[in-house]
Amino acid sequence: MRIESASASTPLSLLSYAQISMHKTGLVMITLGWLLIAGLLWWGFDRYLEPNADLSAGTAQGPILLKRSPDGHYAAPGRINGQAVTFLVDTGASNVAIPLATAQRLGLRSHRAQRSHTANGEVVAYATRLESVSLGGLAAQDVAGSILPNMQGDAVLLGMSFLSRFHISMRNDEMLIQP
Repeated sequence: MRIESASASTPLSLLSYAQISMHKTGLVMITLGWLLIAGLLWWGFDRYLEPNADLSAGTAQGPILLKRSPDGHYAAPGRINGQAVTFLVDTGASNVAIPLATAQRLGLRSHRAQRSHTANGEVVAYATRLESVSLGGLAAQDVAGSILPNMQGDAVLLGMSFLSRFHISMRNDEMLIQP
């Protein structure tokens, strides 16, 4: 003889709801965990690719320590005439070299045309004067610049017209620029 109870299915139903609820909670926790891991990896990889991205303004005329990026360059945020740019330090460049699109965004005026010798050969460049150039706590006024119409990208080459005003030393994968 078999006895059935109306309440016999209730505990099973509650158990099923509890299992479903725990399963959903588990999925949410796993998803949040993976999102956290992905975010940390992104942050760490971004810091690896751009080690100088958070270069602070520093103290007035204070030293700047740049770390070499994985591509072998020293890149850092800076300012031309008070406007934000990304510099690529280039001790082989005579002047601060600016792509045409960046020069237009900065509102720079071009002057006489001149021939410049670059790593990619001879190019036409247009002379300009930069009221101010700053990198962290280092700043210079009245800096010679060159606008290059065929220069690709938006990074500005921070050349010797700025760098020669400071003392530069390199050791391992770091460049120290001091007043």
